[in-house]
Amino acid sequence: MSADRVVYVVDDDDAVRNAVSHFFRTADLKVETFDSAAAFLERADLARRCCLLLDIRMPGMTGTDLHEELRGRGVRAPVIFITGHGDIPMAVEAMKKGAYDFIEKPFDAEHLLSQVLGALDDYEDAPTLPVLSKRQRAVLERVLAGKPNRQIAEELDISLKTVEFHRARIMEKLGVRTAAELFRRCLGAN
Repeated sequence: MSADRVVYVVDDDDAVRNAVSHFFRTADLKVETFDSAAAFLERADLARRCCLLLDIRMPGMTGTDLHEELRGRGVRAPVIFITGHGDIPMAVEAMKKGAYDFIEKPFDAEHLLSQVLGALDDYEDAPTLPVLSKRQRAVLERVLAGKPNRQIAEELDISLKTVEFHRARIMEKLGVRTAAELFRRCLGAN
């Protein structure tokens, strides 16, 4: 086990958080629990190697809302949704948006552990991108679509200089010098 990886459990149900965290700790996994999406966003270290267990339905920001927020921030950690209120369309939608798995409560603890370990292993084997700002992510998506800077500036309603600045910061963060390296780096990470 990698010492720096952790399972983040975000669920408003105390009993679920306690049971899941106890089970994972007996399997020698580090676990941190949060009773809301807001608490998670406030305190979680998103730079760590992690797997997220997100309850679909929570007061305030839901698990699916949190997943979309994280993807918007460029966080690509694997997400496993757990829910007592799931249905097939909800599961299909979650998987389309990049969820690793969708598990209904009550769940089999061994199956959940197997999925979490698989998600952590897949995450460690995949090339990762550093966290980019929302604007940098928007610029990067358009660059990868082959759009020129001028068109990107028009679409995002920003100046050409701002697009050039963001492109330079993206390349710096990704450790690349050319457009070809940028494409290879990004395509290998998705």
